[in-house]
Amino acid sequence: MDLDPPAFTFLLHDVARLLKKRFEQNSRGLTRSQWQVLAYLAENQGINQARLAELIEIEPITLGRIVVRLEALRLIKRDSHPTDRRGWFLHLTPVARGRLERAREYDDVTRREALVGVSEEDRQHLLKTLQALKENLTQACAAPLAGQK
Repeated sequence: MDLDPPAFTFLLHDVARLLKKRFEQNSRGLTRSQWQVLAYLAENQGINQARLAELIEIEPITLGRIVVRLEALRLIKRDSHPTDRRGWFLHLTPVARGRLERAREYDDVTRREALVGVSEEDRQHLLKTLQALKENLTQACAAPLAGQK
C-alpha cells in the first residue's frame, strides 16, 4: 500500500470518523466527546474545568459546551470554585456511573466490529504503531515550526 501523504492522513481521519460514528450509533444518544469527558472525569473527580480541557486536549469553550449538555442530562455536577467565580470543579453524578459503564460496553462493541478479521498480532502491531505516531506528533506539536521561534 502506498503511504503517500494524502492517502495516509485521509485514511487515519476516515477510520477515526467511522469509529466515532459507530460508537454514537451504538450508544443511543451519548456522543463520543461526552463519553470521553465522563471517562476522564471518572479518573479525575473534582478536577477543575480548565485542567480537564488540557487533559483532553480540547479548547475550554468546547469543553464548556459539553459540560452544559452533560449537566442537563444530570450526568455531572459543577461546584463553584471558592475564590474564582469563573472556575468550576466537576464531579460525576451517581446516574453517570451506570451510563459510563454502558458507554464502555458500547466502546467494546465498536472496537470488536472494527477489528473483525484482524489477527491478535496485527492488533498489537497497530496499537504500537498508533502509540508511536501519537508520541511523534505530540513532540512535533510542542516544537516550533521550521523557521519560527
